Formats: sequence, C-alpha cells, structure tokens
Amino acid sequence: MRTLVAAATGLAVALAVVLTLTALGAPSGGTSPKPLLTTVPAHP
Repeated sequence: MRTLVAAATGLAVALAVVLTLTALGAPSGGTSPKPLLTTVPAHP
C-alpha cells in the first residue's frame, strides 16, 4: 500500500512540475549571431 501511495505522490509532483514549467513558458532566448567555430582534424 505504501508503494502505491509513493507512486501516486511522485506522479502528482511530476505533473505539478510539468504544469508549472508549461505555465512559465519558453525562455526568451535567441541564437548567437556568431557562427560556432569548430575545426576538423586533418586526415592523413
């Protein structure tokens, strides 16, 4: 019985976290104007 209560509590907490993050919305961010500088090692 304790296991069932723990599972229900965990599910309720997870659902509350998801709903809270959904209510807050996506962060107002953007992409960097600079390209990502990466180098590829030379192949022999």
